[in-house]
Amino acid sequence: MSTERPIIQLGNPTLRQLAQPVEAIADTQVQQLIDDLLLTVQAANGVGIAAPQVAQSLRLLIVASRPNPRYPQAPVMEPTALINPRLIAHSGETVKGWEGCLSIPGVRGLVPRYREIEVEYLDRCGAVKRVVWTDFVARIFQHEYDHLEGKVFLDRVESTADLMTEQEYKVRVLGEGADLGS
Repeated sequence: MSTERPIIQLGNPTLRQLAQPVEAIADTQVQQLIDDLLLTVQAANGVGIAAPQVAQSLRLLIVASRPNPRYPQAPVMEPTALINPRLIAHSGETVKGWEGCLSIPGVRGLVPRYREIEVEYLDRCGAVKRVVWTDFVARIFQHEYDHLEGKVFLDRVESTADLMTEQEYKVRVLGEGADLGS
């Protein structure tokens, strides 16, 4: 049975640690963590989450793009667990895009990321997988991978002028009405 886990916030030292490789993928605790992360990211209206965000310093992340209140334009994909992922190639082109983080609520930042990436990882059964992602899904992976490296999106913002509150983001970027009381 999956359990929604509390998401730690910026300032918790786990978010700044280099995450450790997952050694025993078939271990019941690892499989439970995957299930819990899948539930937690969905419940939080996220499009990705990394194990360090639930205070587990392991090289495990979820990419789960789908439209939701935080990312209404997100493409739909099957939620994917990536164990011990590696970024093996990327385009030379970078693109700036708005990011938020479940561990840094209330803030959005304009972050440069590679437009296209190639990733190798182990799936939850231990099989080696390779995938090429572009645009928003590539951005999700890079954001979550940063968590495994002890980084957060604020570390990549080029200027404080590229930061705004979540409320201002909804009005200026998403074009939602100015009445944010609902």
